[in-house]
Amino acid sequence: MVNSTLVEKTQPLIGLTTQAVLDVLTPLILDLSRELSERERYRRLLSALRDMFPGDAAALLRLEGDTLVPLAIDGLSSDTLGRRFRVAEHPRFQQILAQPGPTRFAADSELPDPYDGVVQDVAGHLEVHDCLGCPLFIRGEPWGLLTLDALDPARFDSIDFSSLQAFLGLAAATVSVVERIDALARNGEEAQRRAEAYRQASSESRREMIGSSDAHRRLMKEIEVVAASDLTVLVTGETGVGKELVANAIHALSPRSNKPLVSLNCAALPDTLVESELFGHVRGAFSGASADRRGKFELADGGTIFLDEVGELPLAVQAKLLRVLQNGQLQRIGSDHEHRVDVRMIAATNRDLAEEVRAGRFRADLYHRLSVYPLRVPPLRERGRDVLLLAGFFLEDNRSRLGLLSLRLAADAQAALLRYSWPGNVRELEHLIGRSALKALAANRERRRILTLTAADFALSDIQEPEATAPAEAQPPGEAKDFRTAVTEFERNLVLDALERNKQNWAAVARELGLDRANLNRLAKRLGLK
Repeated sequence: MVNSTLVEKTQPLIGLTTQAVLDVLTPLILDLSRELSERERYRRLLSALRDMFPGDAAALLRLEGDTLVPLAIDGLSSDTLGRRFRVAEHPRFQQILAQPGPTRFAADSELPDPYDGVVQDVAGHLEVHDCLGCPLFIRGEPWGLLTLDALDPARFDSIDFSSLQAFLGLAAATVSVVERIDALARNGEEAQRRAEAYRQASSESRREMIGSSDAHRRLMKEIEVVAASDLTVLVTGETGVGKELVANAIHALSPRSNKPLVSLNCAALPDTLVESELFGHVRGAFSGASADRRGKFELADGGTIFLDEVGELPLAVQAKLLRVLQNGQLQRIGSDHEHRVDVRMIAATNRDLAEEVRAGRFRADLYHRLSVYPLRVPPLRERGRDVLLLAGFFLEDNRSRLGLLSLRLAADAQAALLRYSWPGNVRELEHLIGRSALKALAANRERRRILTLTAADFALSDIQEPEATAPAEAQPPGEAKDFRTAVTEFERNLVLDALERNKQNWAAVARELGLDRANLNRLAKRLGLK
């Protein structure tokens, strides 16, 4: 059985004249000299691809280490942008990257398709039947790939190789322009090196800060700004928002990125061990101290130390921590010898440390020393459609772990995720996806190629916090919403309900609400739904 073939040069392009091809390619050429955002450039690129070679879905993916990261999609579900495709787990992607030119897979290919189940607006057809992949090279090196998929197995039977190669050349030029603009914006080679270190660290650890909302972009901008300095950072936010990921990102983008990042959860240790963990001890310092031991600060010398849940530290330890921060000197327990360390401090807490100071549970001088640069991580409920991108990341992770060919969200599941208030934030979403996928798999007597999670699988109404479902009249008069907030909430609920009714079809939503598509798009962005 032939699983893939190179597109032949002799195949004619059906339905497009030379003038029509020029009409598609010329705007892309003109775009190279225009000031456009990265998102808009890639959107136009995929739109042009589908104009020239009609299909049901297209995607642009960047190769980061051993993983393909979607940068733009057209015709695929929103959560696809949050998925991360490890090349070794997807033989089709392996074959596309291994070929110098375009690769088309036979309709009866036994190789699993990573897009099965995620093509939008397709009732009853979950599996892709015609798949075309094209590697992209920048300065002779593999950069990523473009994919074009269709549900009709004969859609790409006749395709013009020369037109496709011309398009790929323009696609590579577009990507190159974006990368050069990004390099200039990041102010030179040093910033590029730090950004690359961050991407590599994210790829190696399989942990990444995912999002496209305004709140997420503001956070990433702050991270870039403070990372370049050596300031002490106090990361605040609710439980489960990803404060440790923020600390990792700051370190990876900092001049100390080639030195260790040492982490300690202050709440996970009994009071009797915290001091030893931080500052170390000498042999015989206490019962069980059978050898000298370096603490976290010495291990982090030259690099960064991250203290999670710093508000849990005992007052006695807080005083010693303050001394280290002030002059870089510490003493191991049981020793009179002082050690000097050069460490950058990043601390995190979900407590209100100012209130802890007023209550006498936290030292005021340490609080001011830690909060040189306070950095708030927004809760998931403030990040709009980022919940779908994060869900896509966790779906792909669980798909691999459970041995499935595809794990997807039904339209009602997407709407349910968008409506929920997420008191446990990203951590709650991660656990919900994993638990629901496992239960849904167990409930299926016949092991399916594609597993679809519905709103019923999540049962979010059963765990919704009381205040999130409390009637409006129960709200105290003094805490009434202002007019603008109430109007925004009404608009968001109106659009979300319409999306659910129309199975996430934005064109149908625009028709139902009597809005121009462009106006609806602007409204959705303002409401954080796109």
